[in-house]
Amino acid sequence: MASLETPVCDFGWQAVDFDLPGVDGKRYDLAAARGENGLLVMFICNHCPYVKAIRDRIIRDVKELAGHGIGTIAIMSNDPADYPEDSFDNMAKIAQQYAYPFPYVWDETQAVAKAYGAVCTPDFFGFNSRLALQYRGRLDASRKEAAPADVRRDLFEAMVEVARTGQGPREQIPSIGCSIKWRAD
Repeated sequence: MASLETPVCDFGWQAVDFDLPGVDGKRYDLAAARGENGLLVMFICNHCPYVKAIRDRIIRDVKELAGHGIGTIAIMSNDPADYPEDSFDNMAKIAQQYAYPFPYVWDETQAVAKAYGAVCTPDFFGFNSRLALQYRGRLDASRKEAAPADVRRDLFEAMVEVARTGQGPREQIPSIGCSIKWRAD
């Protein structure tokens, strides 16, 4: 399992639209996912220990960000052939088990992950109301284990700033996680 770090935020990069199936039987695109003040696009999966360590914090932060007008969508782009835990059926089970307050969608062709330049799980893309990228950093100081409960909430604070001003913080700490499991084409 290779651990990778996300690149530096490319401020102003425009979100790429998509049309992906959700575990709830609906299809989602940017318009369906965005909030009045912005959008958080997360690349996550079921099996990654980095994601598992912060799953409860992601849920907490997404619920609070909704109150600031930030919409959220989670995209799973891993090839489940070698990681059956990431299958669509298992995505649905995890989303229900943890009562995900956001659409959880499958990027079966991996085209969306490639268009976004996603490199790992978790990989967070925070967009303002004009869908211009303002955050590409970590959730908090957690790694394969959750950091102490009182650590700085980097992603949450950044997205509140984006909701309020349209701008993300200039100083951002990259996210780290398991590499996207690309198909062997």
